[in-house]
Amino acid sequence: MPPLPPARWLTDLRLRVGKCITFGCSPAQVSQLAVVTRALANEWRQLTAGSEGYLTGQRRGLEGQKVVWGEMDSFGHVNNVVYARYAESSRVNWINHFALHVDPARSEQWLGLMQAETIGLIMKSLTIEFKFPMTYPDSISVYHRLRLSPEETPRATSLLLDCMVLSHSHKRIVARLYEDVSFYDYRKAGKTQVPEFVRVVLTDLWQQQQQEMLRARSRIWELAAAVERIEKQTWDRIDAVEDHGSAAA
Repeated sequence: MPPLPPARWLTDLRLRVGKCITFGCSPAQVSQLAVVTRALANEWRQLTAGSEGYLTGQRRGLEGQKVVWGEMDSFGHVNNVVYARYAESSRVNWINHFALHVDPARSEQWLGLMQAETIGLIMKSLTIEFKFPMTYPDSISVYHRLRLSPEETPRATSLLLDCMVLSHSHKRIVARLYEDVSFYDYRKAGKTQVPEFVRVVLTDLWQQQQQEMLRARSRIWELAAAVERIEKQTWDRIDAVEDHGSAAA
């Protein structure tokens, strides 16, 4: 598995691209950097989330949600409580995705997890780690992932989930949430083990998370290597002399 890129990998690559262009590049080098720039602009969300094993798209979470003015408080930033609501909406969509797209044969059982009838999911604990104060206007994407493989916890009575909130304006993580969600049997008024139909799907999901982590990390390091090649041909070569008018042959 390739290593996890630095937290500010996106900002770093964009700055490195800018330094190459400022130094002076040939038309071919500019074209190569343009490919990297387009990839960073179009793939940043999937790569940021995917590098940590979060799956995006297909309505798995909460994508492109607008931040509204009323979500800010008297301190001028989005109120802390709102992040818990973002995560809740993402978690509901995460469960609904299994019901509608992954295991439709058991859709009623999946959807029943969000109701207080037979076996349902209830929040046991929730921790939020804030990265920076987000303000209006902005848009967010919110994703969930399994923290542990179901095979590691065969008798578990809850799901340990991680949640990532991404700011589109800043193109970075604005908050992380750590959730412990229990399976609760409303008929017995007590906790119960993870249902087998859930365990089967989540075991496959864990493998998908690992595959996405490999893909996204490989892609990020591929883009970084492309930038490094241009750096070695421009400002970082042995005989480099900065020319603000043109690039050396």
